[in-house]
Amino acid sequence: MYSIPLKWRLYSAYSYRCGLRAMRNRKDAGKVFCVGLNKTGTTSWTAAMADLGYVVGNERAAEILFDDWVEGNHSRIIKFCATGEVFQDVPFSLPGSFRVLDQAFPGSKFVLTVRDSAEQWYDSVTSFHAKIWSRTGRCPPSAMDLAEADYIYRGWPARFCREVFKTPTEAPYERSRLLEFYKGYNREVVEYFAERPERFLKVNVAKKGAFKKLCGFLGQPYSGGEFPWKNKT
Repeated sequence: MYSIPLKWRLYSAYSYRCGLRAMRNRKDAGKVFCVGLNKTGTTSWTAAMADLGYVVGNERAAEILFDDWVEGNHSRIIKFCATGEVFQDVPFSLPGSFRVLDQAFPGSKFVLTVRDSAEQWYDSVTSFHAKIWSRTGRCPPSAMDLAEADYIYRGWPARFCREVFKTPTEAPYERSRLLEFYKGYNREVVEYFAERPERFLKVNVAKKGAFKKLCGFLGQPYSGGEFPWKNKT
Protein backbone atom coordinates (compact mmCIF):
# COMPACT_ATOMS: atom_id res chain seq x y z
CA MET A 1 0.00 0.00 0.00
CA TYR A 2 2.83 2.39 0.88
CA SER A 3 5.79 2.75 -1.44
CA ILE A 4 8.82 5.03 -1.19
CA PRO A 5 9.21 6.91 -4.51
CA LEU A 6 12.32 6.11 -6.52
CA LYS A 7 13.79 9.60 -6.01
CA TRP A 8 13.80 9.10 -2.23
CA ARG A 9 15.26 5.60 -2.49
CA LEU A 10 18.08 6.99 -4.63
CA TYR A 11 18.56 9.89 -2.23
CA SER A 12 18.75 7.50 0.70
CA ALA A 13 21.36 5.33 -1.06
CA TYR A 14 23.43 8.39 -1.99
CA SER A 15 23.26 9.77 1.57
CA TYR A 16 24.32 6.41 2.95
CA ARG A 17 27.43 6.35 0.79
CA CYS A 18 28.26 9.96 1.71
CA GLY A 19 27.90 9.15 5.40
CA LEU A 20 30.21 6.15 5.14
CA ARG A 21 32.85 8.31 3.45
CA ALA A 22 32.55 10.94 6.20
CA MET A 23 33.11 8.25 8.83
CA ARG A 24 35.97 6.50 7.03
CA ASN A 25 38.81 8.05 9.03
CA ARG A 26 36.95 8.68 12.27
CA LYS A 27 37.84 6.90 15.47
CA ASP A 28 34.79 5.08 16.77
CA ALA A 29 34.02 6.81 20.06
CA GLY A 30 30.46 5.53 20.32
CA LYS A 31 27.18 6.99 19.18
CA VAL A 32 25.12 9.80 20.66
CA PHE A 33 21.38 9.59 20.09
CA CYS A 34 18.97 12.44 20.68
CA VAL A 35 15.74 10.64 21.57
CA GLY A 36 13.69 13.74 22.31
CA LEU A 37 10.50 14.07 20.31
CA ASN A 38 10.32 16.32 17.26
CA LYS A 39 9.84 19.98 18.25
CA THR A 40 11.77 19.71 21.50
CA GLY A 41 14.82 21.59 20.24
CA THR A 42 16.32 18.72 18.27
CA THR A 43 17.42 20.99 15.41
CA SER A 44 19.25 23.26 17.86
CA TRP A 45 20.80 20.20 19.49
CA THR A 46 22.00 18.92 16.12
CA ALA A 47 23.54 22.27 15.22
CA ALA A 48 25.39 22.30 18.54
CA MET A 49 26.68 18.77 17.99
CA ALA A 50 27.94 19.70 14.53
CA ASP A 51 29.70 22.73 16.02
CA LEU A 52 31.39 20.39 18.50
CA GLY A 53 32.80 18.43 15.57
CA TYR A 54 30.53 15.38 15.47
CA VAL A 55 29.47 13.76 12.18
CA VAL A 56 25.69 14.14 12.05
CA GLY A 57 23.56 11.49 10.33
CA ASN A 58 21.41 12.68 7.43
CA GLU A 59 17.99 13.45 8.91
CA ARG A 60 15.93 13.19 5.72
CA ALA A 61 17.52 9.92 4.67
CA ALA A 62 16.76 8.51 8.12
CA GLU A 63 13.11 9.60 7.91
CA ILE A 64 12.66 7.24 4.99
CA LEU A 65 13.14 4.39 7.49
CA PHE A 66 9.88 5.26 9.25
CA ASP A 67 8.08 2.39 7.54
CA ASP A 68 10.71 -0.03 8.85
CA TRP A 69 9.94 1.13 12.39
CA VAL A 70 6.21 0.67 11.79
CA GLU A 71 6.85 -2.90 10.70
CA GLY A 72 9.10 -3.59 13.70
CA ASN A 73 12.13 -4.12 11.47
CA HIS A 74 15.13 -2.25 12.88
CA SER A 75 17.90 -3.84 10.84
CA ARG A 76 18.23 -1.01 8.31
CA ILE A 77 17.95 1.59 11.07
CA ILE A 78 20.88 -0.01 12.88
CA LYS A 79 22.83 -0.28 9.64
CA PHE A 80 22.19 3.41 8.93
CA CYS A 81 24.01 4.30 12.15
CA ALA A 82 27.30 3.49 10.43
CA THR A 83 26.90 6.80 8.55
CA GLY A 84 27.42 9.15 11.49
CA GLU A 85 28.19 9.70 15.14
CA VAL A 86 25.02 11.49 16.23
CA PHE A 87 21.39 11.03 15.19
CA GLN A 88 18.07 12.67 15.98
CA ASP A 89 14.36 12.77 15.07
CA VAL A 90 12.60 10.04 13.06
CA PRO A 91 13.16 7.11 13.48
CA PHE A 92 15.46 7.56 16.48
CA SER A 93 12.89 9.46 18.53
CA LEU A 94 10.04 7.04 17.86
CA PRO A 95 8.63 4.99 20.76
CA GLY A 96 10.77 1.97 21.59
CA SER A 97 13.68 2.98 19.36
CA PHE A 98 15.86 3.97 22.31
CA ARG A 99 15.65 0.40 23.64
CA VAL A 100 16.74 -1.09 20.31
CA LEU A 101 19.57 1.42 19.92
CA ASP A 102 20.79 0.86 23.45
CA GLN A 103 21.05 -2.87 22.82
CA ALA A 104 22.62 -2.47 19.39
CA PHE A 105 25.24 0.07 20.50
CA PRO A 106 26.39 -0.69 24.06
CA GLY A 107 28.10 2.27 25.69
CA SER A 108 26.38 4.88 23.54
CA LYS A 109 24.91 8.02 25.07
CA PHE A 110 21.33 9.23 24.92
CA VAL A 111 19.95 12.75 25.21
CA LEU A 112 16.28 13.44 25.89
CA THR A 113 15.40 16.97 24.81
CA VAL A 114 12.23 18.37 26.38
CA ARG A 115 10.02 21.48 26.37
CA ASP A 116 8.79 23.46 29.36
CA SER A 117 5.50 21.54 29.31
CA ALA A 118 3.43 19.09 27.30
CA GLU A 119 1.15 21.98 26.31
CA GLN A 120 4.06 23.96 24.90
CA TRP A 121 5.17 20.92 22.90
CA TYR A 122 1.65 20.37 21.56
CA ASP A 123 1.37 23.97 20.40
CA SER A 124 4.76 23.76 18.71
CA VAL A 125 4.00 20.49 16.91
CA THR A 126 0.62 21.60 15.60
CA SER A 127 1.94 25.00 14.54
CA PHE A 128 4.85 23.46 12.66
CA HIS A 129 2.71 20.83 10.97
CA ALA A 130 0.21 23.51 9.95
CA LYS A 131 3.03 25.47 8.37
CA ILE A 132 4.11 22.60 6.13
CA TRP A 133 0.92 20.59 5.58
CA SER A 134 -2.16 22.75 6.09
CA ARG A 135 -3.57 24.01 2.80
CA THR A 136 -5.60 26.75 4.45
CA GLY A 137 -3.34 27.63 7.34
CA ARG A 138 -5.66 25.86 9.74
CA CYS A 139 -3.96 24.81 12.96
CA PRO A 140 -3.85 21.97 13.60
CA PRO A 141 -4.07 20.56 10.06
CA SER A 142 -7.20 18.61 9.21
CA ALA A 143 -7.35 14.89 8.53
CA MET A 144 -7.80 15.72 4.84
CA ASP A 145 -4.70 17.92 4.86
CA LEU A 146 -2.64 15.03 6.16
CA ALA A 147 -4.16 12.47 3.82
CA GLU A 148 -3.32 14.62 0.79
CA ALA A 149 0.08 15.86 1.92
CA ASP A 150 2.92 14.56 -0.24
CA TYR A 151 5.83 14.19 2.19
CA ILE A 152 8.06 11.25 1.26
CA TYR A 153 4.85 9.76 -0.15
CA ARG A 154 1.24 10.87 -0.30
CA GLY A 155 -0.44 10.41 3.07
CA TRP A 156 2.79 9.92 5.03
CA PRO A 157 1.81 12.58 7.63
CA ALA A 158 -1.54 10.89 8.26
CA ARG A 159 0.17 7.56 8.76
CA PHE A 160 2.67 9.15 11.11
CA CYS A 161 -0.07 10.45 13.40
CA ARG A 162 -1.89 7.11 13.41
CA GLU A 163 1.19 5.01 14.08
CA VAL A 164 3.06 7.30 16.48
CA PHE A 165 0.43 9.33 18.33
CA LYS A 166 -2.19 6.56 18.07
CA THR A 167 -4.85 9.14 17.31
CA PRO A 168 -7.95 8.35 15.23
CA THR A 169 -7.80 9.13 11.51
CA GLU A 170 -10.55 11.75 11.82
CA ALA A 171 -8.82 13.53 14.73
CA PRO A 172 -5.05 13.26 14.15
CA TYR A 173 -4.18 15.95 16.71
CA GLU A 174 -6.59 15.09 19.50
CA ARG A 175 -5.16 17.25 22.24
CA SER A 176 -5.64 14.98 25.25
CA ARG A 177 -4.01 12.02 23.50
CA LEU A 178 -1.00 13.99 22.34
CA LEU A 179 -0.44 15.52 25.77
CA GLU A 180 -0.51 12.07 27.35
CA PHE A 181 1.75 10.72 24.59
CA TYR A 182 4.38 13.38 25.32
CA LYS A 183 4.29 12.78 29.06
CA GLY A 184 4.24 9.00 28.73
CA TYR A 185 7.08 8.85 26.24
CA ASN A 186 9.37 11.08 28.29
CA ARG A 187 8.55 9.17 31.46
CA GLU A 188 9.39 5.86 29.80
CA VAL A 189 12.77 7.10 28.56
CA VAL A 190 13.72 8.58 31.94
CA GLU A 191 12.75 5.40 33.78
CA TYR A 192 14.66 3.21 31.34
CA PHE A 193 17.96 5.05 31.93
CA ALA A 194 17.37 5.83 35.62
CA GLU A 195 20.23 3.63 36.83
CA ARG A 196 22.72 4.84 34.19
CA PRO A 197 23.21 8.61 34.60
CA GLU A 198 26.56 8.45 32.83
CA ARG A 199 24.76 7.35 29.67
CA PHE A 200 21.73 9.63 29.81
CA LEU A 201 20.98 13.36 29.87
CA LYS A 202 17.63 15.12 30.01
CA VAL A 203 17.92 18.72 28.84
CA ASN A 204 15.80 21.69 27.83
CA VAL A 205 17.88 23.48 25.21
CA ALA A 206 16.05 26.78 25.86
CA LYS A 207 17.28 26.95 29.45
CA LYS A 208 20.34 28.93 30.48
CA GLY A 209 23.29 26.65 31.09
CA ALA A 210 21.91 23.82 28.95
CA PHE A 211 24.80 23.82 26.49
CA LYS A 212 27.36 23.74 29.29
CA LYS A 213 25.45 20.80 30.75
CA LEU A 214 25.64 18.96 27.42
CA CYS A 215 29.38 19.57 27.09
CA GLY A 216 29.97 18.17 30.55
CA PHE A 217 27.91 15.09 29.75
CA LEU A 218 29.87 14.48 26.55
CA GLY A 219 33.26 15.22 28.09
CA GLN A 220 33.73 18.13 25.69
CA PRO A 221 35.38 21.44 26.61
CA TYR A 222 32.90 24.26 27.17
CA SER A 223 33.91 27.48 25.44
CA GLY A 224 30.89 29.54 26.50
CA GLY A 225 27.51 30.37 25.05
CA GLU A 226 24.21 28.58 24.75
CA PHE A 227 22.45 26.39 22.21
CA PRO A 228 21.79 28.03 18.82
CA TRP A 229 18.09 28.78 18.35
CA LYS A 230 16.97 26.89 15.26
CA ASN A 231 13.62 26.08 13.62
CA LYS A 232 11.58 28.00 16.19
CA THR A 233 7.82 27.33 16.54
